[in-house]
Amino acid sequence: MPDPSQSQPRSPLASLAIIAAVIAVGAAAFAYTAGWFSPDRLTPTRLVGALAPPDGPALGHRRNHAKGICFTGMFEASGNGTALSRATAFVAGQYPVVGRFNLGTPDPNATDATVRVRGIGVQISTPDGEVWRMAMIDPPIFPVSTPQAFYELLEASKSKDPEVMKAFAAAHPEFAAFGKWATTAPWTASYAEVAFNSLNAFIFTDSAGADHAVRWSLVPQAQVTPISGSDLEKLGPNHLEEDITNRVGNAPQRWTMVLTEGEASDPTSDPTKSWPPERKTVQAGTLIVQKIEAEADGPCRDINFDPTILPDGIEVSDDPFPAARSAAYAKSYDLRTSEASYYPRTAGSTKP
Repeated sequence: MPDPSQSQPRSPLASLAIIAAVIAVGAAAFAYTAGWFSPDRLTPTRLVGALAPPDGPALGHRRNHAKGICFTGMFEASGNGTALSRATAFVAGQYPVVGRFNLGTPDPNATDATVRVRGIGVQISTPDGEVWRMAMIDPPIFPVSTPQAFYELLEASKSKDPEVMKAFAAAHPEFAAFGKWATTAPWTASYAEVAFNSLNAFIFTDSAGADHAVRWSLVPQAQVTPISGSDLEKLGPNHLEEDITNRVGNAPQRWTMVLTEGEASDPTSDPTKSWPPERKTVQAGTLIVQKIEAEADGPCRDINFDPTILPDGIEVSDDPFPAARSAAYAKSYDLRTSEASYYPRTAGSTKP
């Protein structure tokens, strides 16, 4: 894909078509639905089904973010996060991590340069038995404000009639901000250079019982070198996995966890709306990736990175998406585990 900054101006209709392709191929983020929607409107089955490409899903794989690679390492907490949450993971110390770098696509064999959205799944475990799972992506905002709208976006992106996507964008003006990011933001040639964002707001409770609305990001400590999509394509179809394997093989890779505390006026239920940049931030610690393993037999293979699996001291907010994602993730997990025989394993594997 050429560098958007160097391309000729596009008509609004052409831009909509490009954005639709980003959504259709990259799936633009997570699979969403919610248990409280009536069956006639939206169900996990319908939502997960809407993510499938025309020739059907890749059996045995995650229904979205299907291309990925496992990692292990640690979260080194600075102790600063305890100002916002009593969660043990914020107490100064080191805690084991299992995670997964991934691309926002239902195709496990997709070429890196064809997928705009990148993601990370992280599981932090603490000695008291608590587990914190998170699933984050690199856009700074989400494309739509409700799970129902996300389903409608998936359906619109499948249409060959450009007027359908145009009508969707007109009905959902919040989509424009994501569209601008998708068509103009620079690429990078490494997972190690990506900033990942929670997008959804959560409620952190401190040791005194006070609540704080929080979003967080993992900010790379590696030097970020922007490139064009066309330059990424020249590096090869699986460059991102090859690059992160080589980098971590040479030295652990690090991301700073930055917590952003919202104020009373900041929206917590709408991930399409950014919070002002002057909001208070806390550097809670460092994610350290120490080992990369192929997903086929790696430790992340069977983890469901459900963002509602939270430790004491962190709860969901009024944002409907985490619960919606949980329902869809569960459906995807059930499907892929029932199709385990279709999933390619390495020679000599003892896993089912």
